[in-house]
Order: sequence, then C-alpha cells, then structure tokens
Amino acid sequence: MMDEAVQRRYARIACVLGAVAVIAGAFGAHGLKTRIDDYHLGIWQTAVAYTMYHAIALLAFAGGALRGAAGGLAVWACRAWIAGIAIFSGTLYLLAVTDMKWLGAITPFGGFALIGGWILAAVAIGKAAR
Repeated sequence: MMDEAVQRRYARIACVLGAVAVIAGAFGAHGLKTRIDDYHLGIWQTAVAYTMYHAIALLAFAGGALRGAAGGLAVWACRAWIAGIAIFSGTLYLLAVTDMKWLGAITPFGGFALIGGWILAAVAIGKAAR
C-alpha cells in the first residue's frame, strides 16, 4: 500500500499535469492555430491527450482509488507515468513548435515509460489482490 504522504504528492503532481494539459490544449486551439500547420497542430494535440490520459491515471492510482496496490510497485508506476509524460509529451510539444525532427527519436522512450507504468500498475494491483 502506498504511504499517505506519497499518495498526496503524486495526486498533487497529477492535478498539476491535468492543468498543464488543459492549458496546453487551450494554447494549441487558440494560440497556435494560426501559427503552425495542421500536421504540427495534430502532434501538439496528441501530446495534450497523452498528458491528460496519464494525469487522470496517476490521480486515480495515487489518489486512493486503488489503495490496496502494492506500495513499491505503485510508486514506480507513478514515476514511470510522470517520466513518460515528460519525455513523450514533452518531445511532441517541442516537435510541434520547433519542427526539430530529431526529437522524434526520443519520443518512443517516453512511450515505453508510459507502457511500463501501466504494466507496473497491473502487477501492483495483482499483488494487492493476493
């Protein structure tokens, strides 16, 4: 089981990431719409979506919806999601506004972290059920 202070820390991070997703989405829809082409706007929106999806997952997991999850694995799942958001969405945000194509080589590492977070969460839940 995740320690209550750790749960609160990850829940706060999730809330901040949720706010970042909303702000980034609004910025893309209003601030970037006339500055970048549709292809790059699509990249931006993908980053926004993955930020929000994983902020919600982080909030649910750390916020107590799955209190019985095995502590160490649950913490690592949260860490993996945060790292994945930073790397996956972060590189996509940058790619959308800079067109630095080499960032696309880094993006999959963030995707692997997001996937790893889901696997760790599943294992943590499985261990808690025992």
